[in-house]
Amino acid sequence: MNRKTIFDTVCHMLGRSFRQSEVETLDTALDASRTPPFEDRVPSVPSCRVSPAGIQLIKSFEGCARLRPDGLYEAYPDPGTGGAPWTIGWGATGTDIGPGTVWTKEECDARLEADVARHARDVAQALGNCTTSQGQFDALVSFHYNTGAIHRATLTRLHRQGEFTLAAEEFAKWKYAGGQVLKGLVRRRREEAKLYRSCGLPG
Repeated sequence: MNRKTIFDTVCHMLGRSFRQSEVETLDTALDASRTPPFEDRVPSVPSCRVSPAGIQLIKSFEGCARLRPDGLYEAYPDPGTGGAPWTIGWGATGTDIGPGTVWTKEECDARLEADVARHARDVAQALGNCTTSQGQFDALVSFHYNTGAIHRATLTRLHRQGEFTLAAEEFAKWKYAGGQVLKGLVRRRREEAKLYRSCGLPG
């Protein structure tokens, strides 16, 4: 389920942005209607040690938004700030993306592959030689893809120390955007922590 597409469509129909209370109401309704397991119809991309489960997690929360009637995708503002960082396609951000940026689906997919590979390299560098399960690595790549915080997060330090239970609990703290708790981030951190724990302790 691509929540961003649904939200964007309703916003367009209303001719205005959502109030926070409306976002929460819609989120609750979408959660109730979701039939597990989530199945993404877009093929996974081959990226630096990241498994299909890791790619699936990233795609399920990023979505490929915002699709225009002409088949192109346009950049949209951050939901927490209403402005920067501007995002396009599968959650891509950067200095090359801002108001008015428009990409094809092929450009969105190519950027996803490049960005996942880059974030996977960052995670591998941050973890060093410490033992890490596939589920843990995938979860940390998703976390870093969304936050960019793998080098400064306490959960990274705890993971390197082998404190996996405590590290898993740290995901839930990263739920703020623009000083507000976002339900989408709460859900994402919950799923990342679940994936992190999924394969048990590495070894």
